[in-house]
Amino acid sequence: MRKLFFASSVYLVVGLASGLYYREFTKSHGFTAADGFTQLSVVHTHLLTLGVVVLLIVLVLEKIFQLSRSKAFSWFFWIYNLGLVVTSTTMVVNGTLQVLGQESSSALAGISGSGHILLTTGFVLLFVALGLRLRAERPTAAETLPPAR
Repeated sequence: MRKLFFASSVYLVVGLASGLYYREFTKSHGFTAADGFTQLSVVHTHLLTLGVVVLLIVLVLEKIFQLSRSKAFSWFFWIYNLGLVVTSTTMVVNGTLQVLGQESSSALAGISGSGHILLTTGFVLLFVALGLRLRAERPTAAETLPPAR
């Protein structure tokens, strides 16, 4: 549970910092909404939602269902976080290039796609871990019968 709380806290700081970077970087380069879209404008929302909110929800699920008892949970944690770091980093690089008026490379798009694949894999593993824990906690027939009078 501490890993989840720590990771969520780190994403909170990084997410807020990325919002500050977006505001200050675009302002210092005279880039406005009229100049077009930049991925920098959505990095902080991705980090705050996928990093903070999702991991806090997973923290609650861990508390209730003890997800970490499933081997799939450890895989989820590391793959999901790697995917989020790769995805958000490529968004920052691509957004910075957009503000500077430079072209992004196809390699960057490929790396970004890899990050999204890792995030998707992480979500699948989370649901596998949750399903395994729900199955493990299924009450027996004796537990579901009403008490004898």
